[in-house]
Amino acid sequence: MNSKRIICNTSPIIGLISFGKLSLLGELFDELILPEAVYRELCADSSAHQKEIDEIKDCVRKGYFKIYSVKNSEMVKSMYGKLHYGELEVIVAAKELGLQMAVIDEKAARKMASEFLVDTIGILGILILAKQRGLVKCIKPDVDKLRMNGYRISDELYIQILTKAGEK
Repeated sequence: MNSKRIICNTSPIIGLISFGKLSLLGELFDELILPEAVYRELCADSSAHQKEIDEIKDCVRKGYFKIYSVKNSEMVKSMYGKLHYGELEVIVAAKELGLQMAVIDEKAARKMASEFLVDTIGILGILILAKQRGLVKCIKPDVDKLRMNGYRISDELYIQILTKAGEK
């Protein structure tokens, strides 16, 4: 296991839950942090996703995820519109906590995180890291499921990721 603390945005968690691999985060990182806005997004009432919501709430109850309340909420409010609250809280919280990395998929949020000197990794990077660490044998089935579930993964990125994982 890696001795890193990491903060997560909404979409990578939803993606990992969608194919039963949320546990990879705990196998790759020592401490998993969710800003309050991300937790609210993940647990927004939806009867269609009640199983996933229950899984998230259970992870918080068991201490798998720690909820963090950003201190500089004014900064988050002032930047709202450039990104959503969850993405903004991930970036601001990463700075407040002195974290080196955040799990973010969205391109605009990754760009802003970079401007704040926060490194990012997305769900595809998590899958590659898991393969490199021997936690999964192959990532292609999971990447295929992401694409089927509506994740925007271009053909070019798809080939690039599978090549990097040694599966193309």
